[in-house]
Amino acid sequence: MTPALPILRWLPGYERPWLRPDLVAGITLAAYAVPVSLAYASLAGLPSQAGLYCYLAGGIAYAIFGTSRQVAVGPTSAISILIGSAIGAMAAGDASHQWQLAMFSAILAGVISVIAWLVKLGGIVSFVSGTILSGFKVGAGLVIATTQLPKLFGISSGGSDFFTRIIDLVRHLGDVNLPSLGVGLGCLALLVLGERFLPGRPVALGVVVLSIVVMYLAPLEVMGVTTVGSIPTGLPLPGWPDVRLRDTDGLLGLALACFFLSYIESISVARTFGLKHRYPVDPNQELLALGAANFAAGVASGYPLAGGMSQSAVNEKAGARTPLALVFASCAVGVVLLFLTGLMSNLPQPVLAAVVLMAVKDLIRLKEMRHYYRVSRLEFNVAMAAVVGVLLFGILKGILLAAIFSILLLLKKTSHPHVALLGRFPGTDRFGEISRYPEAEQLPGMLVARIEASLVYFNVQNILEEIQRLIRERHSEVRRVVIDLSTSPNIDIAGARMLAELNDRLADAGVTLSLAEMHGALRDLVQADGSLRNLEGCDRRIGIAEILGAQGYGE
Repeated sequence: MTPALPILRWLPGYERPWLRPDLVAGITLAAYAVPVSLAYASLAGLPSQAGLYCYLAGGIAYAIFGTSRQVAVGPTSAISILIGSAIGAMAAGDASHQWQLAMFSAILAGVISVIAWLVKLGGIVSFVSGTILSGFKVGAGLVIATTQLPKLFGISSGGSDFFTRIIDLVRHLGDVNLPSLGVGLGCLALLVLGERFLPGRPVALGVVVLSIVVMYLAPLEVMGVTTVGSIPTGLPLPGWPDVRLRDTDGLLGLALACFFLSYIESISVARTFGLKHRYPVDPNQELLALGAANFAAGVASGYPLAGGMSQSAVNEKAGARTPLALVFASCAVGVVLLFLTGLMSNLPQPVLAAVVLMAVKDLIRLKEMRHYYRVSRLEFNVAMAAVVGVLLFGILKGILLAAIFSILLLLKKTSHPHVALLGRFPGTDRFGEISRYPEAEQLPGMLVARIEASLVYFNVQNILEEIQRLIRERHSEVRRVVIDLSTSPNIDIAGARMLAELNDRLADAGVTLSLAEMHGALRDLVQADGSLRNLEGCDRRIGIAEILGAQGYGE
C-alpha cells in the first residue's frame, strides 16, 4: 500500500549517484518549461508568468505526493485551450477577473481530485490497458511533433488538431525561414550525436546554453530566428483567488473537465514511464498528487495543470531518477523568475522544438505496433484505435474512445467463447482438446465439451448454439453429453437457465446431460435457482472420469 506521502519512502533511501542526473534533468526541464509555459499561458488568455507559476508550485507538490519518477506536471495545451475558451466569456473582458477564475478552477480541480482519492476512484484507469498506452504513445508523439515542426521551420502555422496542423504546415512550406531551419537542424544533429556518443550526459542542456550564446554573438534574431521573448520578473505571493459565489456554479463543470483531462493524461503518461522503467505507479495515489499539485498551482496564481507527455518526456530523456528532479526544476524556474529573465528571453524557438522532437521520438515505436499485429489482431486494433482517437479527437477523448473500443471488442469476444470438443488420451483418465491433440479419442455415444468462459447473459445463447452444433455433427450417435465447467469461473441466472434449456432439449431427444468440475459458487447459484437441482454434477463436484467410469468407460 502506497503511503499518503511517498516522499517519505524514497527520500530516506536516496542514493548519491542519483543527484547529478536529477539535477541535470531538473534544469533541462526548466529550460523546456520556461518557453512552453509562456506559450500555453497565452492560449489560456492569461499573463505569461501564470504558466511558470504552475511549474513553480505544482512540481514541488507532485514530488511530495506522486508515485511516478519521471512525470513532470505543468500546463498543457489541451487544458490551456479549455481554460481560455471557457472562462473568457465569464470574465467579460476583465483580464484580472479571468486570472482569478483560472486560479479558482485549479483549486476546484484539486479538491475534486482529492475527493476522488478519498473514495478510491483510481481504479478507473483499469480500463486503460497497456495496449491502449502503446497506441497513446504513438498518437501523442505524432501530435506533439506537429506542434513543434512550425517552430523548427520558422513559420507560422495554425490548426487545432493533428490533421489541420499538417495541412497548414504544408501550405506554409514556401515561407520556411532558412536560418531558423538551420539552427533547428543543427541542434537536432548535436542531440542525435550526443545521444549516440555521450549517453547519459546533459547534452540537451548543453545545446540550450550553446544556442543562447550563439544568439548573443550572431545577428540571428534580425534574420528571423524567433526567441521566447521577455519574462516578467518576480515570484508569486500565495493567496486565495477573489471569486464571487455566483461564479462557482459555472466553474464546477470546467473544473470537472480539467480533472478528467488531467488525470487521464497524467496516469497514462505515468504508466508509460512506469512500464518502461519497470516500477509500479499507484493510480489512486496519483489522484492525491494531482489534487495537491492543482491546489498549489491555484493558490500560487497558476491554473489547472497535468502530467503532460512532452514535459515528462523531456524530464525522462534528461535522466530523471526520482521526483526530486521536479524540485530542482521548480527551483530553477524560481531562479529564472528572479534573476535570469533577460538571459532566457534569448532562447531560440527552433532549439526548443529540436529538444522536444528528440524527446518524443522514442514514443513512436512502430516495432511494438508490428509485434501486436503479428501476435494479436485484437490487441493491434485496440492500439490503432488509440492512435487514431488521439490524432482525431485529442488525448482525453482518444484514450476514452480507445478504452470503450477495447471493452466492446472484449465483450464481442466473450460473447462468442470457445467451446472445446474433448477426447480421452488412450489408457488414461486425462482429456484434451481434439483439435490440438489428434491422439485424443472420442468415446462412442459420448460428447464431452469444455466451455472456456463464464456463463453469463450475453454469451449463453451462443454457447447453446455451439453445443448443439457439435451434437449435430455426431448425428444420432450421441447418447450422453458431459459439459466440463472447470474453466467457467462464473455463472448467472441466464447461464443456469440455458443449461436447463439444454437439458430439456437433450432429454426430449433421449440424451442425458451431466456437468463436470462445477465450482462451488456455480453450484450454489444453480441450486438457489432450482432449475437444475436434480442434474448430475449440480449437488457435488465430480470429474469427467468419474462420470464416464459410472457408464462403463473406465479402463
